[in-house]
Amino acid sequence: MEPVLKVENLTKVFTRKGQPDYTAVNHISFEMSPGECLGLIGESGSGKTTVVNMITRLLDSTEGRILLGGEDITRLSGKGLRKAYREMQMVFQTPTDSFDPRCTLGDGIGESLRNNGWSRKAAKDEVVRLLEVCGLSADFAGRYPHQVSGGQCQRAAIARALAIRPKLLICDEATSSLDVTIQQEIIDLLNELRWTKGSDLSILFICHDIALVQQFCEYVLVMYKGDIVEQGTPGEIIQDPRDPYTKRLIASIL
Repeated sequence: MEPVLKVENLTKVFTRKGQPDYTAVNHISFEMSPGECLGLIGESGSGKTTVVNMITRLLDSTEGRILLGGEDITRLSGKGLRKAYREMQMVFQTPTDSFDPRCTLGDGIGESLRNNGWSRKAAKDEVVRLLEVCGLSADFAGRYPHQVSGGQCQRAAIARALAIRPKLLICDEATSSLDVTIQQEIIDLLNELRWTKGSDLSILFICHDIALVQQFCEYVLVMYKGDIVEQGTPGEIIQDPRDPYTKRLIASIL
């Protein structure tokens, strides 16, 4: 079965005037199967966000390839990139980043549907369905981002990301700005979506909290200073860490 995402030898070197070059991501490779939830963990500055920015084409890579559903998207732009965005969507750390503050949540969720040819009535009905799937009532469609809680806004952001039925959902620290109890609710929602959609939805879960990764992901990559220093199932990583950095990471939660 074709990997939903395949990263080969991905590298990002930042060139800074008057300073030595800085390698933020150093020749990393990994792949994701359809329906898989893959955790990418590491402390701030480990390179996680740079990896995400290259995968989503917000940042050009220095070397390597990114294949989405078998298609090389490493240098895509314009129309080709817009097509790729139908296959992958992102949920951000700050829920309000997914929405225009001047528009209602319903407008934000329905935007991609209307852009893909849905009638206004069909898009409105689909927005209500998506809100309900994500644990929100229909009346949230008429609310603005500042009128809802952080957890509610993140649920709406997940609904927005799911609107065009992507194969890959990238969650970049999607729970880190939320209270612990709300974090668990979002994890429960993502788990429910995974089991409902099966192989039609894969999740790349970027996080610095290994406890969250343990309960949510099937496989884990540990990043440190731009390298993948360890990988395995959550149980393998937690019970038998090999790399000194991973051992420190585990010790910090025990």
